[in-house]
Amino acid sequence: MSKKVIFLHGFFASGACTLAQTLKLELDGLAQVLSPDLPLHPHEAIKQIFTICQQESPDALVGNSNGAFLAQIVAAKLRLPALLGNPHLEMTRFLAERIGSHQYKSPRADGNQSLVIDQTLIKEFNELQLHQWDNCNPISRDMVWGLFGTSDPIAHYEPQFLQHYTHAFHFPGAHTPTAEEAKLYYVPLIKKLLALQY
Repeated sequence: MSKKVIFLHGFFASGACTLAQTLKLELDGLAQVLSPDLPLHPHEAIKQIFTICQQESPDALVGNSNGAFLAQIVAAKLRLPALLGNPHLEMTRFLAERIGSHQYKSPRADGNQSLVIDQTLIKEFNELQLHQWDNCNPISRDMVWGLFGTSDPIAHYEPQFLQHYTHAFHFPGAHTPTAEEAKLYYVPLIKKLLALQY
């Protein structure tokens, strides 16, 4: 029986981003990859992820950047295996440097390509950020893995990750992996994670 993976994209990305498309292609036959467009607001995003997990009963979560930040919260709560690619664990810092209007970098299903970063959004992320580790537990320590790009200029949170989890891996890339990096580094770890019996 095919397994099921939920992929959670980064802040400026969408469920149609290159990483999502690559994972769907490379894991075809082993796992169905679901890659929803996440709401801009983090509490709405978390609610959506929990709903999808309840409906789909995934075998693992995979996230990148902001998606990895959200994936950690959900995976720890539901005790799901997860791979966190370059998790951005201080989204408030990321957003504070980018206040204003922006465009999503990949197409969204609803056709809306515009977003605005303001103080209200930063406050919402701060509320979630302060409690992001609340559900960490001994069981999830070995189930949630981190994958860190050695040339990532944006997120440097491996030390914080290792305060809570055991397994950290590295790849010679930047913050957003290319399709080739996804094939070489993300896919093998996802396959290994899916093969484990938790």
